[in-house]
Amino acid sequence: MPMRLKISPTAIQDALVIEPKIFGDQRGWFTESYNAQDFSVATGLNVPFVQDNHSFSRQWTLRGLHYQLEKTQGKLMRVVVGSIFDVVVDIRKDSPTYGKWAAVELSAQNHRQLWIPAGLAHGYLALSETAECLYKTTDYYHPQSEACLAWNDPTIGIKWPMPQGITPNMNAKDSAGLSWDAAPKF
Repeated sequence: MPMRLKISPTAIQDALVIEPKIFGDQRGWFTESYNAQDFSVATGLNVPFVQDNHSFSRQWTLRGLHYQLEKTQGKLMRVVVGSIFDVVVDIRKDSPTYGKWAAVELSAQNHRQLWIPAGLAHGYLALSETAECLYKTTDYYHPQSEACLAWNDPTIGIKWPMPQGITPNMNAKDSAGLSWDAAPKF
C-alpha cells in the first residue's frame, strides 16, 4: 500500500509534522484526516486517542502553553478553518531538546498536522480572522493537574508572529502562566 502520510521532524525530539495525502479533482478534494493504521506505520507510534477537542479562536488569541502533570496528553493537532502558529516547548528533563521550542504554521489550506508527544507544553496563536482547531488527545482532560508555562518567558524566547503593538487576547489562566524557572517539569 502506498504511504499516504508525509512525516517531517521538528526541532523538538518526537514532535512531528504530518501531511496527509490530498486527493483533488474538479469537485474539490478529499483526505483521510486520521487513519490509525497509516499513523502507526508512518510514525512508529501506536497511541490510543480517547478524546477529540474542537476550539474556535478569534485573531491574535493566544492559548497556552498548557500541559498536564498527571494524565499527560499526547495531541494530534490540525486546523479546519483559518491558520495558527502552533508551538511546543520541551519540558522533559531527560530529552536532548529540553528547554527548546519549535513552531509550525497549521492551516486549513496546508492540511498539516502536528503530533505533540506527552511531556511538551503546547500553545498556539490564531493568525487568521478566525481559526478552528480539531485535535485528538491520548488521555482525558485533567484540570487538577494542568499547568501553564508563560507564553512570553524570556528564557524560552518564543518568537510569536504578532504585529508591533498587538497584545494577544488571552484568558486569566494563560496570562498568569509560570516562568520557566517556576514551572514544574517532567
